[in-house]
Amino acid sequence: MSRLMIVVEFDLKPEHTADFVKLMSEHAKLSRQEDGCQQFDVLQSQEDPNKVFFVESWRDQAALDIHSKVPRMEQNRAIYTPWLNSRRATRCNVA
Repeated sequence: MSRLMIVVEFDLKPEHTADFVKLMSEHAKLSRQEDGCQQFDVLQSQEDPNKVFFVESWRDQAALDIHSKVPRMEQNRAIYTPWLNSRRATRCNVA
């Protein structure tokens, strides 16, 4: 099994951007402590602060599967979904 890289782009409603960044920064901190997480960064666009990106690296699919099932994933989605205009996740190969 090989390393997985994921980039997630969030387009946020301006009135919720600060709350989203705060919530997801804590999520990233906890995610980095999970077995198999090699990187989890929350990035905010300089050109458009309502665009926030996750850059994630996972050891393998099994580690990502475990991460996907932690209770805070569903809890966070329930909180932030109304704050979004859109969300797009892209799995990437390391070149």
